[in-house]
Formats: sequence, C-alpha cells, structure tokens
Amino acid sequence: MPELPEVETTRRGLAPHVEQRRVQSVLLRRPALRWPIPAEVSALLPGQRIDAVRRRAKYLLLDTDAGSALLHLGMSGSLRVLPAQTAATTHDHVDIALDSGHVLRFNDPRRFGSLLWQPPGETHELLQGLGPEPLSDDFDGDYLFARSRGRSAPVKTFLMDQRIVVGVGNIYAAEALFAAGISPLRAAGRVSRERYGLLADAVKAILAHAITRGGTTLRDFLSPDGAPGYFEQELSAYGRGGEPCPRCGRPLKQAWLGQRATVWCGHCQR
Repeated sequence: MPELPEVETTRRGLAPHVEQRRVQSVLLRRPALRWPIPAEVSALLPGQRIDAVRRRAKYLLLDTDAGSALLHLGMSGSLRVLPAQTAATTHDHVDIALDSGHVLRFNDPRRFGSLLWQPPGETHELLQGLGPEPLSDDFDGDYLFARSRGRSAPVKTFLMDQRIVVGVGNIYAAEALFAAGISPLRAAGRVSRERYGLLADAVKAILAHAITRGGTTLRDFLSPDGAPGYFEQELSAYGRGGEPCPRCGRPLKQAWLGQRATVWCGHCQR
C-alpha cells in the first residue's frame, strides 16, 4: 500500500497540473471502488475550480468552493495527468476532465482505493480522530512520550496507530525504529523520553528523505509522471530478514507483529 511519502510525491506531482484548473466533467467508469462513489462527485465537481491539492494522512483532497473530492490510492491505485484523448485501459476507473485539455485519471487494478466527498466546512469521518502529521511541529519526542505512558503494546504497533501519528506505515516504522536503535517489540510505555526524541527525529528524517527519493516502489506504486520511487534501494531493515545488519553484520531477525512482517537487529535495537 502506498505510504505517506508515495502519497506526498503524488500530491507534489499533481499540484502544478491540477491546481487552479476548472473541472469540465467527471467520468465514472465504475459506480464504486472500495465504497460507492457519492453522487456529489459527479453533481458538484464539474464547473468548479480546484483551488488546492492537499494531503491529510494518506488521503488526497481536491479542494473547491463546493467541497473536496477525497481520494485514497488503496493498495494499487495511481493518479496520472494525461492528454484527454489518451485511451483508457482496463483499470482506469475515473476521469476528471480539466480545462487544460488533460484528464486526471484514477487507475486502480485491485479497487481498494476510494473516491469520496467532503462538504465545505466539514471533516469527513475517515479524517476524524487522526493524529498529527509526522512532519509537523506537533509531532516530537515529548508528544510520543506523553501518549505512550501506560501502554503495553509493542512500540512499532503504537507508532503505526493513525490516532497517534498519521502516515507511518510498516516500511517507515521499521526503518525509523532501526535508525533510533529501538526494538519494535519493546512495550511503548517502556521507551524513555530521550529515546522517543531519537525516534521522532528518525521518523521525520526518513520520511523527508523518502519524499525526495520519490517514495518506495514495492509492487505497484508509480508517481504521477510514471517514474518509480527509489527509497527501496536504501532500506536498512524492511524486507531484509536474515540479511546482514548494515551496522553490526549480524543476521537481521524477522517475526510477525500485528499480521505484518517485522525486521530488526537483535544486537543494535533494544
């Protein structure tokens, strides 16, 4: 599933081609993706100017005066800006035609993505109760320390809880914990304030670097220009179970935690 850097890469790629453009029409080749596509998308979006392309967690919002189209890429979705005459392929489910002569096309082979609607002045239920953005000033070691007190869940599970902080999925949680030297199995409530400071700094640094590298290609992700992400080539822990630790050379351990593969170094991470 595309994680925060992939979604942010998509947002940055789309914005210059979509912002300040007026929507001419919306073509839905399917009535539903993961959920039914609300009627407001077809009824209210045409004729509107897209004032901004925003990201909240792993969602993209196309903001207009009439409301916001709320998009999630799911496991295999991608958004591309293409010439309007470009022939649609099998999994091209949505076209948002723009006054530039291009279309914003949503392709999603597995159909776990979504296209929903958020009325102006409201917050969609999927965005309610979310934690702070990891690259914001609201997210730091003091915040993590305060939220973790009394929690017995593994720190990796805690870090991936979207109510604690948004957008830190399996890949980047594994990498940040490796960088901070914290075992993913350690109880969240047993991590010190100082070590949470290291973890928060690692999350910020790794996510920021991954964005500059275009995210991580681990199956289906492509940026809006069709280019893959390259951060996969720099992974220290994720997907490397049994391989030598980049620091000490000992074999990296692998286990299942919360139905996700978890890789760490038993020597370097405590």
